[in-house]
Amino acid sequence: MVKTVLKIEGMMCGMCEAHINEVIRKNVPGVQKVKSSHTKGESMLVTTEEPNIEVITQAIAGTGYKVLSSKSEPYVKKFFGLF
Repeated sequence: MVKTVLKIEGMMCGMCEAHINEVIRKNVPGVQKVKSSHTKGESMLVTTEEPNIEVITQAIAGTGYKVLSSKSEPYVKKFFGLF
């Protein structure tokens, strides 16, 4: 699993976040989780393998937003158990 954080310019509200999330789900194979924040200006996605940043950038640019940067790292699921 890979966690990728994208810095995105142009998101102004919750509808912008939903729009970005939809574009990512449609264009990135293996998406397990996606969450966007217009206040932080970023989207975080968890995928089964390293996503193609160029494909994501072009898909998001096609909707009027701009990807400023991206950072990927291995995703470790956090466990909050009783043991």
